[in-house]
Amino acid sequence: MDLRLLFISSALILGATLTISLADRTSQCKIKWLFGISCSDVYDKLVNQIKAWEIGQSCQYTGEKCSYELVSTAPYLIKATHTSPTTKKVNDLQFLLEQSTICKMTGDAVSEFSKDPADNSTNYCSLQNLMDGSDLINAEGYKQFSNKWICPGFDAANCTLS
Repeated sequence: MDLRLLFISSALILGATLTISLADRTSQCKIKWLFGISCSDVYDKLVNQIKAWEIGQSCQYTGEKCSYELVSTAPYLIKATHTSPTTKKVNDLQFLLEQSTICKMTGDAVSEFSKDPADNSTNYCSLQNLMDGSDLINAEGYKQFSNKWICPGFDAANCTLS
């Protein structure tokens, strides 16, 4: 019995250590959106916006509103990346949609191997610029939920500059 307890305790400590060490190496942002339109409409608008701002486009006059790449799509899941034209840092983006009486979408942006607080604003803006560009911010029932703890930089980000 004591040996099992020791094994379980060791596994928990190792798991916590790995989680903490990975968390120390990344900056990330999580946002939840609600829409009063169908998830298929949200999905189409978002995918079309990512394609419109593909990497091949010149970023000379668009700031950060370019250099997106569609990585993969599946029903209710969109994966993309955003490469900052100024810093060359890459954000991994993921959007998960859930249709109920309304469309719920969770967006995650992660900058791997960077803890720079400025990256957290970049993570937020990588997501928010797509919402603005696709005009989903004007969709019926649009609501956005996040905070500075699950999306550091959320409360201070100025995406019009990036």
